[in-house]
Amino acid sequence: MTAAGVAEDFSTAPPVSIYGSTKLASELLALEYGQSFQFPVWINRCGVLAGAGQFGRPDQGIFSFWINAHLRRRPLKYIGFDGRGHQVRDCLHPQDLVPALLAQMDYRGNDRPRIANFSGGSNNTMSLAQLTAWCDARFSQHTIASDANPRPFDIPWMVLDSSLAAKEWNWSPKISVPQVLDEIVRHAEQNPDWLEISNS
Repeated sequence: MTAAGVAEDFSTAPPVSIYGSTKLASELLALEYGQSFQFPVWINRCGVLAGAGQFGRPDQGIFSFWINAHLRRRPLKYIGFDGRGHQVRDCLHPQDLVPALLAQMDYRGNDRPRIANFSGGSNNTMSLAQLTAWCDARFSQHTIASDANPRPFDIPWMVLDSSLAAKEWNWSPKISVPQVLDEIVRHAEQNPDWLEISNS
C-alpha cells in the first residue's frame, strides 16, 4: 500500500469479512475454471463503480445513494470514524472500464497477470464529508446525522493502485469524479423514485 493506493499483492489473508471472503473465493474459482477448461479469465478488481442508472444502495452504490438521498432530503448518517464522514473511496465510471474489457477479450496470450486493479485512483477520490459538501453546494445544505460507533471490517481509506493495469493494458481512467457526480444528478432529477426502485 502506497500513496497511489492498494496494489494487487496486498494481503487478502483472513480476516477480510464474510463479504470479502466470498469475493476472494469467486476469484479463485474463476481462475481454476479457466485453467481447467483453457478458458481466458481476467479478474478485474474495480474501485467504486458509479454513474447514471446505478442502483442507489448504501452497501454498493454509495455515490448514487448519497446524491439521491441528499436531493430528496432523506435521512443520511456518517457511521464510525468519529461520525464525521472521513471514509474515502475512489470512484470509477463503468465507461472507463470498457477499453480494458475489449482489450482483454481480444488478447490470446498467457503472459499477462490474470488479476489487475482498475480504479479511479488517488486523483479520483472523495470522502463522504466531501461528497456532502458537494451536494450542499449543488442542492442546498442538508443535515447529516452522526454515529461514531465503529463497525467491524469498515476501513477509512480504500483507493486501488492501477499501476499494473496502466503497464499491462495501457489503461487509465478518463472520467473525473465531478463528471460522474453530474451524471448521477441528472439521472436522479429525471427519476425521483430511484431509491425505491433500487431497494425494491
